[in-house]
This record gives sequence, C-alpha cells and structure tokens, in this order.
Amino acid sequence: MKIRKLFGWRKVVGMGLVALSTSNALAQSSEPLVPGTGTKAVQVGDDFEDESWEWFPNWPKSTKNINKFEGGQGGISRNQRWYEGVKRGQPDIVKRVKTPEDGLPNSKGSLLLHSLHTGVPGRPSYQLQQDDFICDVEYRLGGTIPIWQCPNFVVRVFLPPVAKWERRSGAHFAIRSAVDVRGWTDNDGELDHKIWGREIYYPGMFVEFETKEDFHRPHDCAALRIRAQQSGHDYKGLEIKQTGWWTFGMSFTRDGAVHYYAKPGVEDLTNEDRIASHFPYGHRAERFKTFFFNVCNGDNGRTWSSDWIIDDPTLYWLTNDDHKELVAKSRTKSRSSKSTSESEPEPRVSERKKSSKETIQIRRE
Repeated sequence: MKIRKLFGWRKVVGMGLVALSTSNALAQSSEPLVPGTGTKAVQVGDDFEDESWEWFPNWPKSTKNINKFEGGQGGISRNQRWYEGVKRGQPDIVKRVKTPEDGLPNSKGSLLLHSLHTGVPGRPSYQLQQDDFICDVEYRLGGTIPIWQCPNFVVRVFLPPVAKWERRSGAHFAIRSAVDVRGWTDNDGELDHKIWGREIYYPGMFVEFETKEDFHRPHDCAALRIRAQQSGHDYKGLEIKQTGWWTFGMSFTRDGAVHYYAKPGVEDLTNEDRIASHFPYGHRAERFKTFFFNVCNGDNGRTWSSDWIIDDPTLYWLTNDDHKELVAKSRTKSRSSKSTSESEPEPRVSERKKSSKETIQIRRE
C-alpha cells in the first residue's frame, strides 16, 4: 500500500495528547518561549544512537512540485519516525554516521543528509531545488498539536568546513516547520482557486551561502535567512561566523507567533539566542503539524549538495503544569524587574545592545 506523505491530508481520529483547558495559566499573555521548554514528546524525534538505524528509500523519489509525479511507496525510516515528503521527495543519501567531533556529550550516532538529484533525476533543471526529510508527528501523536500547548523543537546541525560547501550562492539547508490556520487556501497549490479551509504554511531558517566569486569579495559569506515576516518576505538574519556544530530551535506561543533561535555550539538554547519573532504571512498559527529539513543544491546533475549532519532533533510541548510553572516564573521575574527598575537608572541608548542583520565574512580555513 502506498505510504501517503502529504502535509495536512491525515484524518485525525482523536487527539488524546491532553485535554483542553481554560485555566487562568493559559489566559496569560504570551512571551517568547525558549525551544527545549516543557515536556518532551518521546513518541517523535530521534537520537540516532541505534546502530541498526536504516532508511528505506522505496525509489523512485517524488517530484510532484515539478512534474506532478508522486514517486514510489515513499521513503521511510526503520523506526518509522521519518518519511519522505510527497511534494519534493527525499534526499539521495540518508545515512547514520559517527557523530563529528565536539558534538553532544555521549552522542555516537548522527544522521547525514546529502543530495545530487534534488529535482527530477536524469533531468537537471540547473536551478535551485530541494529535498524534504520530515519528522512524523501527526501519525505518532494521533493528530496535530494545538498552538496553545506551545510546541517547540530543537536540533543540532553540523555545518561542514567552508572548503567542503557546494560552490554556489543561495540556500543550502533549512530547518522548517509546518503549521496551519483557518482561512482561504488553494490547498498548497493543488487548486486553481481558493476555498475556505486550512491554510498550511512553512516558517523556518535557511542556511544561505554567498561565494566570494559571485559577490566579488575577498571571502565567502553566510547567514541565516528567516522565513518569514508578516508581509511574507524572507530576510537575512543572524550572520554565521563559524562552522561546526550549531543549535537551532523554533517555538510557537499561544498568540500564534513563531520564534526563531540559533547559536554556535551544542549547548541548550537560552533567551539570548532568540534572533526573531514574527507572525509569518500575517497568520497566527493554530495547529502544529510537523518539523522538517531541506537539503538544497543547484540541480545540475553533477554537483552534490554540501554534507549536512543533524543530531538529536527533539519536540516539546507544554502541559497545564508546565504552563503554570512558566506563569509563576514570569511573575517572579516581573516583580524582580520592577524592583530593579525602581532602584537603577535606565541605560542610555548608546549603552543598549545593538543587533545587526548583515552577513559577515567566513574565512576559509
């Protein structure tokens, strides 16, 4: 039987995750939530420590976004926690590998994602194309996660040395999510007109590269491109100053906002690591469907993508007790801040921390 891989098609029989609540704790105003907060959803995510971890590609890959071809049965992992996206298809190589140096403590296994034919195999487009590697959330949890439960996820990603990146300017990799909201939709491009239903959108962070040759600079540059502002436009966010391990995360708060976090290293994220907060496309998210990764290349039939290695992708959500604990901490922090503001003068504008959204140089090592 064909494995279906569309976002949003799955019929939810029952949520069973937690009961709805109208407690006072949930009525508090939303604040940015650090990814990694709350209760771990043990049914989804992965640590890749199982030496028998295996990917079954079930070729051919899907290329529905290009030629409406949905591929074979669909790629899926042995542990059934990951699957191929029906829209763009799977990476050419999905393989458990030894964790690179300086990874998470005690981590022995990570996952390599690598692609040559990101478009239609044998028919290069010579344009940017991308493959999808998707975490199975809906099946394994029995439905989507309502946004009032503040779903959030964290992943470690190994950025290879610059000399090993595909020599192409543009997006190379992405950490993304799928959420939806009630509104007018064309069913993700399936229809030639809009109907009232569930509009799915895909906020995320793209690792973007600019070669020194293309931009006539002495060094290569890289940055995270944030998707998306309320207008729907992407923009360059945090500059990437070093390669090696990075920690990325996204969170969704009860007001439907999306919060983006990133920093070099494998340490847990903190409030200081937030790089943006938005209502992408003007939407306020209502349901969290999944998170996934994109592997990109120039689809010329000859040049492989850069090697992207991920480790310990983990999903969290907030129970009622988690909410109450956060509200209590917020109130304590508010009282402390008020006390401090009454005893200390406001800093001058020149002393405030400044932020920059410009890319900077990565020196080849």
